[in-house]
This record gives sequence, C-alpha cells and structure tokens, in this order.
Amino acid sequence: MDLMERTYDVLIASDAPKATEVLTALLAKDRYGRARVVKSIGAAQRAWNERPYDLVIINAPLPDGMGTRFAIDVSSSSEAVVLVLAKSDICRDIREKVCDYGVYTLGKPTSEAMLSRALDWMASTRERLRAIGKITLSFEEKMAEIKLVNRAKWLLISDLGIDESQAHRLIEKRAMDRCISRGEVAEEIIRDHR
Repeated sequence: MDLMERTYDVLIASDAPKATEVLTALLAKDRYGRARVVKSIGAAQRAWNERPYDLVIINAPLPDGMGTRFAIDVSSSSEAVVLVLAKSDICRDIREKVCDYGVYTLGKPTSEAMLSRALDWMASTRERLRAIGKITLSFEEKMAEIKLVNRAKWLLISDLGIDESQAHRLIEKRAMDRCISRGEVAEEIIRDHR
C-alpha cells in the first residue's frame, strides 16, 4: 500500500483548545484520520489501553503532567510514533529525557507548516516501524519452525535410532513430497509420537 493511501489512527492529548483545533484541522486535511482527543495524560493512558494508535501527540503540559513517562512507555512498547509538543524553554529538557526512546519533540510556538512536516515524519517513521515489525515477525516465525523441526528430529532420532542428518533428510523429503512446510511435517511427527 502506498504511503499516501494509508490512514493513521491518532491519539491527541491536549488541554489547549486552540492547539487542539489546529491539530485536528491538519489531520482532517490529510491522510490522518480517526483522531481521538483527550485532555489529560490519565485519559490518554486509558485510551491507549483500550486500543493502540499509530500516532500519539502530546501537547504538554497537561493538567496531570508533562506526559514524558507516557510518551516513553508508548514508544518503547509499541510501533506507535510519539510527538511531544512543549514550550521552547522546556523542550530541550524534555528532548533529553525522551530522545533515546525514539520520541519526537517540537518546541512551541510552532507553525502549521512545521506541524504538517512533523506529521509527515511521524507517518514515515510509522511505516518504517511497520516494516521492521513484519521482518521481526517473520524471523520469530522462522525461529519457531526451526525449534519445532529440531524437536521432531530428536523424536525421530530416539524412536527410529537414526542420526540427525537422516532425521533432517526424512523431514525435508516428507515436506517436499507433500508440498507442505517442514514445520507442518514436524507438527505431525510430534503429534504422532506422543
């Protein structure tokens, strides 16, 4: 899917009506959709616990804090991309706290053009994280299959008295003969040897 065709679920934590209005207007103009606006970090945490979002924007400060811990937690535990908007005089301090966790920061006041650019960066980063997530999942699936095949090989070795290379060839041959994966053959062997 083309980057311009994607839409992103956005969570905005902002207690400033004007900033919220500007952000939601920018999101409506572009490929960003389904924005949920909350007015505190506590509400943002509850919204996040209900379901994940692609992009999270925190307009600090909020009534219950700056949101740095929430930003770090979301960025560290998911593929979501987080932006903290903060007054220029405290933005550097916030950046130092969150930068190592992949959280973006942007000083206020800022322009609509800069916010739009930041949203584009966030979307690009989200796509990169999505691709890395797919690679990681593929790698994890491959590792699980290898573990399964190894378990099946050891069952064949102990039950049939053959060596590891013979067990490996047996699994490979069954998979090729039946046009199924080695993992499926391994599952059958494990099931049959219980």
